[in-house]
Amino acid sequence: MTTGDEADPTDADVVRAAADAAEEHVFTRLDRADVADLDVTVTFEDRVLEVDVYLHAPDAAVDTDAVADDAALAGRAAVDELLE
Repeated sequence: MTTGDEADPTDADVVRAAADAAEEHVFTRLDRADVADLDVTVTFEDRVLEVDVYLHAPDAAVDTDAVADDAALAGRAAVDELLE
C-alpha cells in the first residue's frame, strides 16, 4: 500500500483492494467448502475499474448470482474508498 497521505495508490494497490474485497464478500456469505470455483478478475487501466466475479457453488443455499454481483460491487466500493 501507499506510505504517505499525498501518494496515490498504485494500480496494483487498486487491483488488490478490489480483489480482496470481492473475495471477502463471497466468503462472508458462503462457506469455503460450498464454493466449487471462484474467479475474481480486476482490471484498472486509465483510471477505469472493471471487476468481474464468477462464482460456482452448486450446493449453496443462497442466490450465487446475487452474491457474485454484490462481490463485484464490494470490490468497486473498496476502490472508491481507497481513492478518496
